[in-house]
Amino acid sequence: MNKLSKLLSLGFLGLSLSAFGQTEIEFENPRKISEDIDLEVTEVKNQAETGTCWSFSTTSFIESELIKKGKGVHNLSEMYNVRNVYPQKAELYVKKHGRAQFGEGSLSHDVINSIREYGIVPESAYSGITFGELHNHQEMINVLKKMLTAVVENKGGSITPKWSEAFNAVLDVYLGKAPQEFEYQGKTYTPKSFADYLDINPDDYISLTSFTHQDFYDSFVLQVPDNFSNGEFYNLPLDELMEVMDYALENGYTISLDADVSEEFFSAKTGMAILPAKDFDDMDEDEKEGVFKVNTPEVIVTPELRQMAYENYETTDDHLMHLTGKGKDQYGNPFYKVKNSWGTKGKGFEGYVYLSEAYMKMKTVSILLNKNALPKNIRKKLNV
Repeated sequence: MNKLSKLLSLGFLGLSLSAFGQTEIEFENPRKISEDIDLEVTEVKNQAETGTCWSFSTTSFIESELIKKGKGVHNLSEMYNVRNVYPQKAELYVKKHGRAQFGEGSLSHDVINSIREYGIVPESAYSGITFGELHNHQEMINVLKKMLTAVVENKGGSITPKWSEAFNAVLDVYLGKAPQEFEYQGKTYTPKSFADYLDINPDDYISLTSFTHQDFYDSFVLQVPDNFSNGEFYNLPLDELMEVMDYALENGYTISLDADVSEEFFSAKTGMAILPAKDFDDMDEDEKEGVFKVNTPEVIVTPELRQMAYENYETTDDHLMHLTGKGKDQYGNPFYKVKNSWGTKGKGFEGYVYLSEAYMKMKTVSILLNKNALPKNIRKKLNV
């Protein structure tokens, strides 16, 4: 089954679920990674049965930003962002007569926009769990979709404002009502005053990508399904995008990473991802199982190859993670360390995944990071 068929059979494009990206191959022991950069982060969480990786990754990124700024360690609520973004998606869906995507996926800038408009809260003030012990949005998302379908079908002859009230009531039942005020570490805050206390400035953050169908150093609306809010991304040549990531990590800045994780050799269970030069279908079983153990040659990634993969849907915005470090394997090959949001049980490297340089070059869709993490020459080219 090719990638597009696989995505369609799962019922979505660009949406990440906890099981997506896994393979049935029992890989042999992975390579040994010696970390050169390992930045401070909060604990690995579990998005469980939800497609909210965008909020988990970006919230984790903000938590690391706070650590770097000397604000201490804070456990922030991912679901507060989710609760704020769903009504925006629903309004767009209705205004476009159902001709817009409504689903669980979003992108990093949607978290930044949520902070700008609604503030932020700690996990202790809003867990988003009203039933059970883990997040599970499968029933909720189906209820919401059917509700919106009924609205746009307009069988009553006119659309009333009541649909929005009903939509928000469903969110309140499944996720809980968003707090207007809460206690935290002995003080009382509103979501906005808490964001002010943490000194989170949404204007500090910038989104970058690299595709050849747009002019470099200009911004454009990235054409991926989960960009429902039409967020703009600055376009860099591929080598400069990689330069930005390396420079940021070397200077203590983590990155929110949007990437394709549906490749055969992305394995959260093993904690590794590479892009072998030899096609999967041309490998025998021993080669497949031992791909992480030996020094497997990888694809030489060019901007043209990357563009082709994007345009034929081989590269899609499947999943967002948190880029936190870098190292080398025993053969001297560079690997990037990413914090995932699929928990730690049964996952290699305690919930982290090491992505090869080739994988990063080919499968990174976009990144979000602090403007201060940009090299001066690139910041000048972007005029930011």
